[in-house]
Amino acid sequence: MTPVELGMPRPPSPPALPRRASRQVMVGGVPVGGGAPVSVQSMTTTRTSNIDATLQQIAELTAAGCQIVRVAVPSQDDADALPALATKSPIPVIADIHFQPRYVFAALAAGCAAVRVNPGNIKKFDDKIKQIAHAAHASGVPIRIGVNAGSLDPRLLAQHGHATPEALVESALWECSLFEEHDFRDLKISVKHHDPLVVIAAYRQLATRCDYPLHLGVTEAGPLAQGTIKSAIAFGVLLAEGIGDTIRVSLSAPPVEEVKVGHQILESLGLRPRRLEIVSCPSCGRAQVDVHTLAEQVTTAFEDFPLPLRIAVMGCVVNGPGEAREADLGVSAGNGKGQIFVRGTVIKTVPEHQIVQTLIDEAHQRDWSHPPE
Repeated sequence: MTPVELGMPRPPSPPALPRRASRQVMVGGVPVGGGAPVSVQSMTTTRTSNIDATLQQIAELTAAGCQIVRVAVPSQDDADALPALATKSPIPVIADIHFQPRYVFAALAAGCAAVRVNPGNIKKFDDKIKQIAHAAHASGVPIRIGVNAGSLDPRLLAQHGHATPEALVESALWECSLFEEHDFRDLKISVKHHDPLVVIAAYRQLATRCDYPLHLGVTEAGPLAQGTIKSAIAFGVLLAEGIGDTIRVSLSAPPVEEVKVGHQILESLGLRPRRLEIVSCPSCGRAQVDVHTLAEQVTTAFEDFPLPLRIAVMGCVVNGPGEAREADLGVSAGNGKGQIFVRGTVIKTVPEHQIVQTLIDEAHQRDWSHPPE
């Protein structure tokens, strides 16, 4: 068939989001804060003491784009595994410490890239800060002050009544002040809550009261769909205001899903170059094809495609031509067939059962390294 030109308008580039000025810490080789790109973190779900299983999961996370990984250290066996993990992991390892301050020193000695401490549940944590500050300084390792609503210091709970944004911020800044007394400022902060509105309010306060880099998180966010929505709301608002230097999407799901969602949030905000983006129309009475199934098939087929593409999967003629103009590649389907378009040009029409394979073939046959003219 003769190619049909639909036009390829060049939309204006979105304005760069502002970034809050903060000091920078190095988590292994990953800079956090100080204008560095927002990094994506996750946490392993294996027993840390099972070194092989933990390294396998770290490898899967790394392949998904995770830049920093956290491992739980609730026991001596887990602490004993840290040297091997810190040495063999392809990305920086953070030791996650609760209850026992002695594991902080074990993590520093093991060569971990950073240590996360929860001051609300570590026994006599404030009494150990001088030793921790000196050991961390000697090791060149940053400390994350990780305040959680579920384990807030009882004194602050009694004072504020519940885990308010003010209580979370007060806890974090108090702990930072204790480290500052020993001239240690290689810190980053997180203040997490299950309610995204509380998270937003707390980080806004922190952003105006200190210059430490901030780790964003909505804790106990829930299963995949609910947790994704909560995290997207909180991160979207804060990152759009320039607040946040590294993120972890906490989900009751495999940790690779956390990384995928984290990248998608950053890509949607223009804070990271986009990879695969599927533009697909919603289900409606105009659709003449099962758009949901077709979009899922296309997503799966292109999941590992090495170059960023915007692919449109459209089910009717109302929005199909317009989306065709904006996409690198796509289909407008209906009546048992699909019009295949490449950067605004309809190049062929194929039977419905050939749509996915045709898109794959076209993607691999073309040079996508040059922007549209």
